[in-house]
Amino acid sequence: MNKKLFVLLVVLMSLSLLGIIFVQVYWIRTSVNDKEEQFSRTVTDILDKVASRVEKREMKEYSDRLASLADSIGEPKSTQYKNFLFVDRDLNSDEILFYSHGILEEDYNITSAFFDINTGGNEDTTTIKNFTSKRTKAVFKEEYGLDGKSYSLTPIQRAEKIGGLSSIDKAAWEDVFMEAAKAKPIHKRVSKQELELLLSQELSNRNIDTDYEYGVYSQGYPTKVRSRKFKFSGTKMYKAPIFKDSEGSSNFSLLLTFPSMKKYIFSSVMGMALLSLVFTLVIMLAYSSAIYQLIKQKRISEIKSDFINNMTHEFKTPIATINLAVEAIRNPKSIEDKEKVLRYLGMIRDENKRMHAQVENVLRISKLEKNQLDISKDRVNMHDIITDAIAHIELIVQDRGGYVNAHLDAERSEVLANDMHMTNVVVNILDNAVKYSPETPKIDVFTEVVKNSIIIKVQDHGAGMSKAVLKKVFEKFYREHTGDIHNVKGHGLGLAYVKRIIDDHQGEVYAESEKGKGSTFFIKLPLI
Repeated sequence: MNKKLFVLLVVLMSLSLLGIIFVQVYWIRTSVNDKEEQFSRTVTDILDKVASRVEKREMKEYSDRLASLADSIGEPKSTQYKNFLFVDRDLNSDEILFYSHGILEEDYNITSAFFDINTGGNEDTTTIKNFTSKRTKAVFKEEYGLDGKSYSLTPIQRAEKIGGLSSIDKAAWEDVFMEAAKAKPIHKRVSKQELELLLSQELSNRNIDTDYEYGVYSQGYPTKVRSRKFKFSGTKMYKAPIFKDSEGSSNFSLLLTFPSMKKYIFSSVMGMALLSLVFTLVIMLAYSSAIYQLIKQKRISEIKSDFINNMTHEFKTPIATINLAVEAIRNPKSIEDKEKVLRYLGMIRDENKRMHAQVENVLRISKLEKNQLDISKDRVNMHDIITDAIAHIELIVQDRGGYVNAHLDAERSEVLANDMHMTNVVVNILDNAVKYSPETPKIDVFTEVVKNSIIIKVQDHGAGMSKAVLKKVFEKFYREHTGDIHNVKGHGLGLAYVKRIIDDHQGEVYAESEKGKGSTFFIKLPLI
């Protein structure tokens, strides 16, 4: 994948993810704000309803008391005044309509104690009058005798109705009552039990299940009517006037607070918020995985390209050598020289073995990946394997003026392992030590027993590795870049093969290194 396209793809995916997260956060905040606004409207409506119910209850109590008191007095003094009379005669039907509307005044002598007003011990009375209307309608028909002299009015219809004058009377009574009720202390007009009952009922009807505190304040000052934990603080507080007068104003306010309001509101959207959060996390994980896979595939693509280049380079040399040897043998002058022919045939054989070994390494790793490599294990001596492995590279080391010293000090060295694969493991590590020694190879091999395991330590004084390289050195196809990727022959499979074989033997392999000071590889295997 083109590097610019890859960067563009990552940027677009990142922006999309950030956009999704922003939308989810915005949606949650909007939902919380909407719920809070809806909650405020509901609570305000509840307070108005509770205040109205308290006022109506108080009004009814006074009305009932007045009715009871009026009944106990007996017949009040009645007077009719302002009588209106209307007479109409229909000439076509000979009918006469009589309509009268009079106002009856009933006077009650009721003491001022009815309104709980302190009059200083005086026995004066407060006059309460009741006004009702009396409406009478009568229709008569004029009739004359046969002689034309006799005359009479025959009643056809008569109706009489006595009732309240109008809503004006009710308004007047309520106004009188409201003014008189102002003199009573607030705790006698409403109780804490009544407010708690009404508030609980209204909150329950609106499906609001959370703790609340309430209080009645008079012009900003607390009264006795309040819950035990109510505090006039800076928290969200809902207010509604209570005991309003005829002009709609009031000295008292019913206050309501919810200590856990934020928690309650957030819990109402918690389900959708958690679901949204889960989906967002899934998208983030999918995004992270996709980015990781893209980076991994890009790195694998680069490593495979590097591997193909290295393998091509390593095959080119033996192929070229074989071609030269074949051409030399075909030369008529050389073909007669048996010694030269044998030398060229030996070169062809060695280069062929070299290419075969490379192919075998690739096939071994492929079989290990697919778990198709059959590794049979027998009792083997690791000291013998190490000695055999050193013999494989000793000539190369000596040719470069170096050395390989073995310090086989382990008292026990027998393990359950595959002879061939374990030899290849040690050879690969020793071969790496030789390859990555820019100057004279100086290699030491140590063995020791730690608890029930044998530790094999291969130490060199070569180029060493950085910490970043040390983390990836056992990965397949990985090779450290040193400017020219062909300055050290290899294909990045040796140490990957080593790790897979050691893991299969229930062992451990790891390395310690410092750039410019060499490396030390450790192999830990369980002893028999």
